[in-house]
Amino acid sequence: MRIQADKGRCVGAGMCALTAPALFDQSEDDGTVIVLHPDPPPALRDAALRAVHSCPSTALSLSGDLPAPGEPGNPT
Repeated sequence: MRIQADKGRCVGAGMCALTAPALFDQSEDDGTVIVLHPDPPPALRDAALRAVHSCPSTALSLSGDLPAPGEPGNPT
């Protein structure tokens, strides 16, 4: 699993950093997302999924090995 952030779409709401502070931070300059760990370890995959789904501007996305809907590790 890999986390990608589109800083052009980010509105600085901070839901990612609140949801998964081990994976995300916010820029002190403009509040946009900073991905701390683009390739999260398995223990943080659930947090990454929750953070991506909580982003109000859809600035975050995931690629790679993702759990299917309804499988453990996918909150949808």
